[in-house]
Amino acid sequence: MDRHADILITGGLVLTMDDEDRTIPDGAVAVSGDIIAAVDDAAGFEGWRVDRTVDARGGIIMPGLVNVHTHAAMTCFRGLADDLPLMTWLNDHIFPAEATLNREKVATGTALACAEMILSGTTCFCDMYLFEDAVAETARRAGMRAVVGEVLFDFPSPAYGPLRKGFEKTQALIDQWRKDPLIRIAVEPHSPYLCAPDLLKKAGDTALKNDCLLVTHLSETRNEVDQIQKTYGRTPIAHMAELGLLGPHLLACHCVVLTASDRTLLARYDVKVAHNPESNMKLASGIAPIPQLLDAGVCVGLGTDGCSSNNDLDMLLEMDTAAKLHKVANLDPTVMDARTVLRMATIEGARALGLDGITGSLAPGKQADVIIVDTEKPHLQPMFQPTSHLVYAARGSDVAFVMIAGRVVMENGAVFTIDVDRAIREVNRIARGLR
Repeated sequence: MDRHADILITGGLVLTMDDEDRTIPDGAVAVSGDIIAAVDDAAGFEGWRVDRTVDARGGIIMPGLVNVHTHAAMTCFRGLADDLPLMTWLNDHIFPAEATLNREKVATGTALACAEMILSGTTCFCDMYLFEDAVAETARRAGMRAVVGEVLFDFPSPAYGPLRKGFEKTQALIDQWRKDPLIRIAVEPHSPYLCAPDLLKKAGDTALKNDCLLVTHLSETRNEVDQIQKTYGRTPIAHMAELGLLGPHLLACHCVVLTASDRTLLARYDVKVAHNPESNMKLASGIAPIPQLLDAGVCVGLGTDGCSSNNDLDMLLEMDTAAKLHKVANLDPTVMDARTVLRMATIEGARALGLDGITGSLAPGKQADVIIVDTEKPHLQPMFQPTSHLVYAARGSDVAFVMIAGRVVMENGAVFTIDVDRAIREVNRIARGLR
């Protein structure tokens, strides 16, 4: 066996996030090309030929974070319309602002989002928005792993016009990116309240035909549930079941307002759920019954949602919120323990996107999506439990190193794949136009 590594990441505590949650106190990760070649004690790599050694300096070496629900280009609208109910925020502010978007603006907003995500340790994200061809291309240039899909509505879109063109665009995206190592395309109808049954069924058929993820907002608010109940005589989850759309390929975003029957359906059909606690809190949508879903065996990943309803893309902060929100909501400090939440942000998030075979944990043969968290910080010392620190004390700015598919994209605060200063300038130019 040729024991050679292009890069050896060593000198830290390795959290593998594998099925056994294996932890290696003085560990190392060997990377060859875009693949993890080995994960072992640092002493196990004596005698290896190594082109470059990265010293974690006592920090935490772990898989990159997976953000399962974003609208990346909404960085352009960060802080534009805060402290408003969801439908007022959406109809009176966000939809009018989105009507001014074009491909260039979406690319600019996405570049800023990718920079923010990379700097805070996210290596993979799932996006739903307009002009998603620009999102795919921008994420690819940034070196990020992404699942993206053009949002589909009953009404004309600023990106593609009539719905027929939306399905044509979706198919074109699928065909264009089918063999790309970093980008995957999903079919993404917005929600049951903005998509007629025929649209939803066609979206489901398109996803199955192309072996793609089907992504939609589902049961996000009480108003949505009441509207669907009034229109169709059933809850949004039951409505999707009636249309034959529940299945392991469906990523249901939010799932805040659920009945016991809804939870049973999600578990029975192995539907994946994207939990977005900070956005749900800020828009006062409610608290999703995540502990109950987990108890039922539902796969739940963690997401930030977009920057106009959060207002950041920091998955470490999202973990902290997720854990504490459910503890106080259930009056039980044992629910949503640190291990559970960290897995939601790594391997369970990857599983929700159908990517757990290639990312979300550190194991030989998987893609080399690796980050280092610098723990030599006052707020991270002493460190009795690394997992606990990551969930309750760490923040995005503690991430010191990010590798995606074997490529170093950030080190010591410098992003190598994005001109961050330019992205900031261009987003501020767009913001001035909105004012």
